[in-house]
Amino acid sequence: MSTERKADLSLFVDILHSLEAIDVPYVIIGAFAAAAYGATRATYDIDIVVDLLDSHIESLVVRYPPPRYYADPEQMRDSIQRGMMFNIIDGYMGQKADLLPVTMNPFFAQVLARRVRQMVEAPGCEPLEAWCARPEDVVIGKLMAWAEGRSRKHETDIYDMLVFHLLELDPSAPLDENAVNAAAMVLGPDAAQLWAALRQAARKEAQRQRGEY
Repeated sequence: MSTERKADLSLFVDILHSLEAIDVPYVIIGAFAAAAYGATRATYDIDIVVDLLDSHIESLVVRYPPPRYYADPEQMRDSIQRGMMFNIIDGYMGQKADLLPVTMNPFFAQVLARRVRQMVEAPGCEPLEAWCARPEDVVIGKLMAWAEGRSRKHETDIYDMLVFHLLELDPSAPLDENAVNAAAMVLGPDAAQLWAALRQAARKEAQRQRGEY
């Protein structure tokens, strides 16, 4: 009998509801956002960029009080100042949610400003409408992550998103390839070469699925 523990993203989803309720500017990035645009790789982490005022911090502390939760206001303030990740922990359920302050990366401010509403789904939770990064910003973020660590998972997510885009499976959220072209050139020749190769492969797969050859 398998003893593998099922993914539980209930704390992340609860935090999303809280951010909505207290009107925090936030945006989902990374693999979880990619899933809204066709990425098929299973992921159990939700990367959330937040732009917190002091009033937001105090509201989060009230919503996640001890002893069940760890939500340290001083840690949040210090992390915002230093541009470092911080977390909220559910001690009863053994869950930890990492939040990324907008000060952590200059790219985050652009992503936050360009965010869009999307339906997102987490295992075991009801679908909800939330703020997500635009598809081209998700791809750019994944190219940036690939340039740092060369992880194949980023290649897979970008490829899936490109096929989804080329098949026009969600015309309401087109992927701006020109924006990614420009960003890939800035990241360097390796990133630009990867992006070009993934575009070529995705076009062939989209043509195959449309029965064009």
